[in-house]
Amino acid sequence: MERGLFWLPLLALFIWLAWAGWNEYQKLEAYRIWAEKFDRAKYDIYAVLGQKGNDITWGKPTRQEPANLRTFSLKDVQEMRLIVDDRIYNLAEPPEKGRAIALEFLFFNSLNSVRIPFTELALAVEWGNALQQDLPG
Repeated sequence: MERGLFWLPLLALFIWLAWAGWNEYQKLEAYRIWAEKFDRAKYDIYAVLGQKGNDITWGKPTRQEPANLRTFSLKDVQEMRLIVDDRIYNLAEPPEKGRAIALEFLFFNSLNSVRIPFTELALAVEWGNALQQDLPG
C-alpha cells in the first residue's frame, strides 16, 4: 500500500508530461500548416511570425491554428528596434543575453507600435537583420 502511494505522484507526473508533449506537438503541427503560405516563418512558445513579401503576420500559437493574428506592412514601418529587458539595443550590437526579448516596430503617422516577442535573442537578431534589409528606403 505504501509503495502504491509512493508511485502515484510519479504516475501523475508522467501523465502530465505526456499531455504537455502532446499539446506542444499539436501546436507545432498547426504552425507547420499555417507557415506553408509564407516566405519566411518562425515558431516559439510566445509567438508565431510569418513574412510574405512586405507583409508581416504574427499571433499566438494554439493547437488549432495561430490565434490573435495581426498583419502589417513593412512599407508602413518607420523604425524597427530590438528590445531586451525593456532596453533598446542596436541590432548590430545586441547584448549577450536577456530575458524579455522583442522586436518593436514603429509606424509612420501612428503612435502605435507592435512588439513581437521572442524566446531566443539570437533568433530575434537574425529576424531583425533580415527584416531590416527588407525595409523600404
